[in-house]
Amino acid sequence: MHIATVFRIFGLLVMLFSLSMLPPLALALYYQDGGSIAFTFGFIFTLSAGFICWFICRHSHHELKSRDGFLVVAMFWLVLSIFGAIPLMISQTPSLTFTDAVFETVSGFTTTGSSVLHEIDYLPQAISYYREQLQFLGGMGIVVLAVAVLPMLGIGGMQLYRAEVPGPAKDAKMTPRLTQTAKALWYIYVGLVLLCAIFYWVAGMTLLDAIGESFATISTGGFSMHDASFAYYHSNTINLIGAFFMFLGGTNFTLHFIAMQKGTLVNYWRDPEFRLYVGIASLTVMITMGMLMLYHVYNNSWDTFVQSLFNAISIMTTTGFLTAPFFTWPTFIPLFLMLIGMIGACAASTSGGIKLIRVLMLYKQGTREIQRLIHPNAVIAAKLGNQVLSDRLLQAVWGFMGIFIIVFIVIMLLLLATGLDYPTAIGALISSMSNIGVGLGAVADSYEKINSFAKWLLIFAMLIGRLEFFTLLVLLSPEFWRR
Repeated sequence: MHIATVFRIFGLLVMLFSLSMLPPLALALYYQDGGSIAFTFGFIFTLSAGFICWFICRHSHHELKSRDGFLVVAMFWLVLSIFGAIPLMISQTPSLTFTDAVFETVSGFTTTGSSVLHEIDYLPQAISYYREQLQFLGGMGIVVLAVAVLPMLGIGGMQLYRAEVPGPAKDAKMTPRLTQTAKALWYIYVGLVLLCAIFYWVAGMTLLDAIGESFATISTGGFSMHDASFAYYHSNTINLIGAFFMFLGGTNFTLHFIAMQKGTLVNYWRDPEFRLYVGIASLTVMITMGMLMLYHVYNNSWDTFVQSLFNAISIMTTTGFLTAPFFTWPTFIPLFLMLIGMIGACAASTSGGIKLIRVLMLYKQGTREIQRLIHPNAVIAAKLGNQVLSDRLLQAVWGFMGIFIIVFIVIMLLLLATGLDYPTAIGALISSMSNIGVGLGAVADSYEKINSFAKWLLIFAMLIGRLEFFTLLVLLSPEFWRR
């Protein structure tokens, strides 16, 4: 492992990240409502720290290995969360503690959307925008963004990309080179954000609201510009637009790329994961709508449909926008929606959660085992579409699920040990590990009042969930640090 090279690369990436504080600084200077000092200091401090890191190790040039890539990614997400928290701590409003500021920043970077803030409507515009921008950067992974510019910095990108996207994404390469792939993904990502912002603006949002909410929509983040989330707008039109773009954010971006390249939508329906995505989303909306109609929660069927559609899609894609306090909905609906969010949407999307592709693979493996019991001597392959699933890939999926369950149980017990009640602990942990944002119990409205140790546990859960467990856990292995 080449530690000096890792720190040189890390310094360059930190300097690049410091530039993200300039747009909110410009807003703070324009609105003159506070925050300019916080973002000025944050920019200078972050830029200086990155420069020092780079300058000390500037002569170290070695090719990145896989282990180096995992270390860069882990350092980037962990340390950047601290640098990103600086403006939230220094600004007079909201003037957060270190723990709360890191929690809010990690929640933004990981596109979780859990918040310790209240009275968001009264925050300086620069702070409100900054929270949304954190989600924009985290949406496709900050490292994937960096991969697009690494060649200009003299850094190879393949190991970083593997570390950032360790899940079972599609094997087919979208373009011959990783840099081109990263750029293509980001063109699509930025294009969807711009399109979403235009639709929001035309539907009645202010320009700043439209930009901020579009950041959170396509990144499936969930931070809103307002305390009431999307209920603030009192518009079914905006809700329908939001549901549509959240659904796109939860779709495999490879499919978006192929659709743009070939000029046809047929590849969406040919993809088995996308078909499952549509099926589960439709079933979730129908079940939610049926229960709301049965208990007469809303006055008419149209409002019931829009509320069911928006909130079901929001939670399934792990966005976390709300148009209603879903945790007060009748019978099993709150827990049902949280469990759907725990599964998440498609691989290679901005969504969190387990991912539907893994669920589909486990189902295929399960049906194969049943067939083997019936026909012990038969050679039966597990297939996903026309592709045969290798035993290595299936083992990786089972390993992921095993790690997911073990980590969930351990953090759950620790949360209960801090004094949280069962509904709060379960809701907060599902929300954090799956990057959903919304919770149950005492964290249904805000995470502000839970104790600091519980917040740090949830910070860890958000990070390990976003990086799909192995990227962080591999650093804890003694073999990782051996030459």
